[in-house]
Amino acid sequence: MRRLILDTAMKLFIEEGYDAVSMRKIASRIEYSPASIYTYFADKQDIFFELHNEGFTKLFRKQTDVQGILDPVQRLLSHGRAYLEFAFENPQYYDIMFIVRHPGERIIKDNTWECGMRSYDLLKRNVSECKNAGYFTNEEVDAVAFILWSTVHGIASLHIRQRLAIMELNKDYFTNLIENTLKLIRNLIR
Repeated sequence: MRRLILDTAMKLFIEEGYDAVSMRKIASRIEYSPASIYTYFADKQDIFFELHNEGFTKLFRKQTDVQGILDPVQRLLSHGRAYLEFAFENPQYYDIMFIVRHPGERIIKDNTWECGMRSYDLLKRNVSECKNAGYFTNEEVDAVAFILWSTVHGIASLHIRQRLAIMELNKDYFTNLIENTLKLIRNLIR
């Protein structure tokens, strides 16, 4: 039941936007009473935050899969590739994590974003290891990590929201474009 509520809510949040979704609407979609949903979740923000955390847990797992690569530059590039693969394989989670407006209020109120920061801290660690190996010598780790994250986030967001459709990219061209972007980043790592 909990999984059904989460899956249904995710679809509704993406289709209609967070503000248009109510507990009653979720209950109606799964043909249950709203009261039954409240036995699992306190409110829709609780549901959204759970989905958000699930997405970041999946992303973190994907990012840790490449941490065994010894060369720090190759690890950093593979980290970016893993991020994009996660986004393309999980567009609904990516939407919930980065595109749908929310759960910023809860993150600000709780003054914590442990699951999101864990992924970002891993990126910063990879950048730091590149710096320790002689790359990014004149740059701050935070600035480099932010630029790299912004780049792959932009690619993922444009793809997921179908903003690249105007470019009439076929899959091979798009894959090549991503690989060339990662090569460009590789060339900038000096």
